[in-house]
Amino acid sequence: MSYPKRTAALASVAALAGSAVLMAAPAARAEVVNVNYQCKTPIGDKSAVSPIDIKGVKSGSGYKLTMSWQKGVSSSPVDLGKGAMNPSATIKLGGADSGTLSVTGPANQATVPANTPIKISDLTGTYTPKKSGKVTFTAGVLTIKALGTTTTCTPTNSPGASLTLDVTAASGSSGGTQSDSNASDSGALPQTGPEDSAIALGTLGGTVLLAGAAGALWLTRRNQAARARR
Repeated sequence: MSYPKRTAALASVAALAGSAVLMAAPAARAEVVNVNYQCKTPIGDKSAVSPIDIKGVKSGSGYKLTMSWQKGVSSSPVDLGKGAMNPSATIKLGGADSGTLSVTGPANQATVPANTPIKISDLTGTYTPKKSGKVTFTAGVLTIKALGTTTTCTPTNSPGASLTLDVTAASGSSGGTQSDSNASDSGALPQTGPEDSAIALGTLGGTVLLAGAAGALWLTRRNQAARARR
């Protein structure tokens, strides 16, 4: 093969290999989305806008999701000491799947000063695909519990998805059921109790059968003897 032809062939192979790698790579798209939260607090309504980032990392048959706030939301009229504030949130599923996913995280590691935006720590959760296809993940309701009170922050600007994943449902998750039968095609006794009960029933049936056979043999011999005496 001439040098120009060999070079062209190698270039074609490299292009095909590159295309195969691109096709094999999982489709994922993430972007930071501004979420306008309207919060119901013990001291009245508050609002705040925070960019939300959601990341997904493959973990076994599912994905570990991490939800991050780039700005603080709501505030407290008093200082929140270390460990006084516990956040949690939901992520809305869309596309090939539906429902919500709960994500949680640690309490505040440092004191939150009064009347300052509350910085939410990263919240995590595990998502296991129930259906195959492109699934979107969008910020849902944020809940902040502190000092015996609960603050609920709800997105009001219909934010777009922060993450899109092309997922494959785990095998065996079709939800099908198998029907059971109490008797096999061979005519075996249906086993509705312990194994020894079925054996006992079989033994009892055999005893009755033998008793019946013995009775029939005795009657036959009796009739034969009566005819002989005549």
